[in-house]
Amino acid sequence: MPRCGYRRRVRPERLCGAVRAWVVSAPGTHIYLLIIGVTSLVVASASEGLEAFLLHRTSSNIHQLHRHPVQSLFISGFWIETPSSFLLYVVLFEVLHANVERWAGTARWLFTVALAHVAATLISQEILLQAIESHSAPRSMKHVVDIGVSYGLAGSTGLLAYRVPRPWRWPYVAGAVAFFGVPLLAGGTFTDTGHAVALCLGLACGPLTRGRPVWGLPRPRALLAAAAGRDPAFSRTGRTAAPAPPRSRPRRSRR
Repeated sequence: MPRCGYRRRVRPERLCGAVRAWVVSAPGTHIYLLIIGVTSLVVASASEGLEAFLLHRTSSNIHQLHRHPVQSLFISGFWIETPSSFLLYVVLFEVLHANVERWAGTARWLFTVALAHVAATLISQEILLQAIESHSAPRSMKHVVDIGVSYGLAGSTGLLAYRVPRPWRWPYVAGAVAFFGVPLLAGGTFTDTGHAVALCLGLACGPLTRGRPVWGLPRPRALLAAAAGRDPAFSRTGRTAAPAPPRSRPRRSRR
């Protein structure tokens, strides 16, 4: 007989095995995270002048897009401006990128992230260029630092909506739209525009997930019934459904 209050200990090898299985199930996410960790260490250990040079050189601003369009679009997605926020990005990668990659597959996840990053960057910088030419923004904004992984995260946020079952999907989409849309409506920057574009592109990639299973979340009616202490089989009329009568087995004739 086990003693009262006995707790089963988790063996270190089992914990390591679970972590290894999680990492292997989303290889693209963790390779991406590893590269960002390395670049964050480079920025954190660099001098102030070298840090400014690296951030501007790897930026996908108007100046760099004009000189090195492909290179700046590719490299800018592997740097973050504040290395101290790396742990926050680790959490976001595990919640968003890893779940999307494990569910939709590495190829579909990578396509969505790349599309969101490239398209959001080009559209937001084009809007900024129009603002500069109309004298609504200073010309120095052509050299603004525009790096980071947030556009890809916004794209994964949009695609993850299709893993949430109905009717929970609609509050999820409403929350994501409010999170990225309110700053834009409040007079946000070109970065807020890029986030909104990336979210829309993630939602537009929904056909890529056709046939993929959704999370098994309970329906609101079942939650309300459980909160009221009622049986989930409670009928709409307020009466419990009568149990079906037992089936009697046919008698066998003896010869």
